[in-house]
Amino acid sequence: MRRFLLSTLIFLTSGTIGLAQQSELVTLQTRQDSQGWEGVGRLDIANKGFCTASLIRDRLILTAAHCLYDDNGSLMSPSRFEFRAGLRSGRAEATRRISRVFAHPDYQHEGNGADPEEVALDIAVLELSQPIRTTRVRPYQIATHPITGDEVGVVSYGRGREEAPSLQEVCSVLGRQTGVIVMNCDVEFGSSGSPVFVVRNGQTKIASVVSAMAQVDGQKVSLGTSLDGPLSTLLAHFAAFGPASPGGTQRIMTLGERNDTGAKFVSP
Repeated sequence: MRRFLLSTLIFLTSGTIGLAQQSELVTLQTRQDSQGWEGVGRLDIANKGFCTASLIRDRLILTAAHCLYDDNGSLMSPSRFEFRAGLRSGRAEATRRISRVFAHPDYQHEGNGADPEEVALDIAVLELSQPIRTTRVRPYQIATHPITGDEVGVVSYGRGREEAPSLQEVCSVLGRQTGVIVMNCDVEFGSSGSPVFVVRNGQTKIASVVSAMAQVDGQKVSLGTSLDGPLSTLLAHFAAFGPASPGGTQRIMTLGERNDTGAKFVSP
């Protein structure tokens, strides 16, 4: 999880929109608590730490693209990742190794800094070595992007809450800019890649992926990636590579160039 200081890049006007009262984080400690959230898991990264990821197909998980990169800026081998769906107190509903990793084709990893375009494309899919097909762990559907004032929820792992996921059932979208969603959801280091949920037509769907923490006028906020457009592009490129070769191989997509605005988030 990266932390940035937002200044004039994203404009938020206090008190101009009606926002729901934030709910507190609830640790999903029991099987009953976790019902419906088993598709969210901890993405363990050997010799680095962990992120959060969620199942969107029986063999595909969604997370933040920056989770795929080592401290030196290189893309990590799939062998360093392991997905533990519904992990609670050392036990997971399903555990899978990773065969291939795919960042958004236009994502550029900046390391210590980031600009709005990086956050807007900060998504990746990882292909599991074996599909997850159980009645308890089901893939999530994707929703259209949330708008300012929408209520959303986040399920995440994070520093100090590594052993069980935490649910914040209600937080709010404060604003949007060029594919970046600004929220008041409570996230922490390790929460990168966490799914941001909305309820549409009675179904819980993923509407964004947590990318970073930030500050606006001294207030902690979270930044998410809008999935409209970027996820379709990412999945199309994933499909273009076809089935994995025996044993799995690492593939990174580098198609296309990004127009750089030069605007940067500044690390506090």
